[in-house]
Amino acid sequence: MRKFAVTALCAVFLTWALPPTYADSAPAFFTISGSGYGHGVGLSQIGAKGQALAGKSATDILKYYFPGTQVIPVADSQTIRVNIAHQVDTAKFSIDKRFPVGAAQLFNGDTPTSISLSGKGVLTFSMIGKQIAPTWTLGKASTTLAPSSLWTIRWDSATTVINLNSGATNIGLKYGYIQIRSVPITGQGYHMEITDTLALHDQYLYGIAEVSSAWPEAAMESQIIASRTYALARLGPLRKACDCQLYSDKYDQVYNGYVKESEYKYGALWKAAVDSTTIDSSHSLAIYYNGAPINVYFSSSTGGVTARSQDVWGTPFPYLQSVPDPWSTDAALNPNYAHWQRTVTQQAMANAFGLPDVIRYVVSSRSPTGAVITVTGYSSNGLKKKIGVSDFKTIAHLPSSWFDLN
Repeated sequence: MRKFAVTALCAVFLTWALPPTYADSAPAFFTISGSGYGHGVGLSQIGAKGQALAGKSATDILKYYFPGTQVIPVADSQTIRVNIAHQVDTAKFSIDKRFPVGAAQLFNGDTPTSISLSGKGVLTFSMIGKQIAPTWTLGKASTTLAPSSLWTIRWDSATTVINLNSGATNIGLKYGYIQIRSVPITGQGYHMEITDTLALHDQYLYGIAEVSSAWPEAAMESQIIASRTYALARLGPLRKACDCQLYSDKYDQVYNGYVKESEYKYGALWKAAVDSTTIDSSHSLAIYYNGAPINVYFSSSTGGVTARSQDVWGTPFPYLQSVPDPWSTDAALNPNYAHWQRTVTQQAMANAFGLPDVIRYVVSSRSPTGAVITVTGYSSNGLKKKIGVSDFKTIAHLPSSWFDLN
């Protein structure tokens, strides 16, 4: 695996940065090589796996990637509201077929209605102006209720799992209660925000799908403790845009509901790992610094060393410093991202820089860890433009900021 020696690279980049020859033709494509996947700040998930295989505990792993912190029991009896479908206009709910005796009750706000979900029936919600109308269909019979701005679905988790299908969302929910709320979106009218409110202590974590359930126990536990800490730090007021405290996707952390704990063979291992991080019914392990949950970050892997928070987002944290992460560049542990290569078309490169074409480009600056900070592109008409690595990665579809330009 290529090592990113900053001193040596600087000499190369100075050579590349000489004024371009404008007669050069624009190449049809460019090749970029690098390693790692994600922003690289905080916990390296591949690194956690490697350390767990070497016999390190979850506490060892977390204190390594978050230096100066403590992994301690804390109160976590709160509920958390998770957005499971964002800005949708239709949604369908049904009982999971694996729970044939399952049932659920529909409420208008907090008032019970005449509709009870059961059997093979489907409950469909549709936007009508500013409000939401539910229709219960069972066989050839259907019942539609007057629209309202808020609906609630409640059920017994011991006997029922509720399936939600809305656009790209298809998720099974075993715990908590569901709310379907009409929310105004600036310039777009009203849309539905669908949330699941459930116990942070364990129910939410049973559905976290950030790492494989087949990984070593200590690696799973380190992710669970990090994910619990992430949620604890975000228990403040609901976000109006989503009627939630957390999204269920990569913008917060991936929550797959019952799918995670019901995985064949391995789901039970994930659930057991969650339970192993709890102390009692209202206390569990979390990562703290100076008496408060830390601002947790994690990503799949790095370029061999983790990134500092100030190099990625501009804000320093004493526990988000750079530490060696050799496991990420081990092809056996990280076969897809220990080393990667991407081909970028001329059109995509020109779009990235906002130039008519690009004849070549150079890394303008790197962080102390070797990650790219800025890139400069040169056009055949003599223009040049420097852009940040985030914009460059987005358009070039690069997995990380640790890369070289070939």
